[in-house]
Amino acid sequence: MITLNPYLNFKGNAEEAFNFYKSVFGGDFSSIQRYKDVPKDSPGMDKMAPEDMEKIMHISLPIGKGNALMASDSVAPMGGSLTVGDNFNLSISAESEEEATKIFNTLSVGGKVEVPLQKMFWNSFFGMVMDKFGIYWMVNYDYEK
Repeated sequence: MITLNPYLNFKGNAEEAFNFYKSVFGGDFSSIQRYKDVPKDSPGMDKMAPEDMEKIMHISLPIGKGNALMASDSVAPMGGSLTVGDNFNLSISAESEEEATKIFNTLSVGGKVEVPLQKMFWNSFFGMVMDKFGIYWMVNYDYEK
């Protein structure tokens, strides 16, 4: 069964926000990655400011059964710009690479591919698309569960 979770974007205070959400909902982070953890040859890393390296590339806080609140800090070298109020995506976790491809391709019709669907360094098949209605989607399949 696919899951659907909110993915939030912040202007550099994702860690502060998620420590607050952790105090509200309890639990522990299931994932926390910083931009310094991104391979140096990844697109945009050559333009990354030293002060951005400690910012959050990805964080996840499980909430309830099968749900997670996820986020990252939006930084310019990685294509980040945001408007508060529009700073979220809907994240789909597919059960197979084929399912992820079908969902991604269907959402892409009439929309705009932001990140092509491909295998990523964090061992996932991942892509981002804005659908024809202006909604941003992240489609993901984890190779190891």
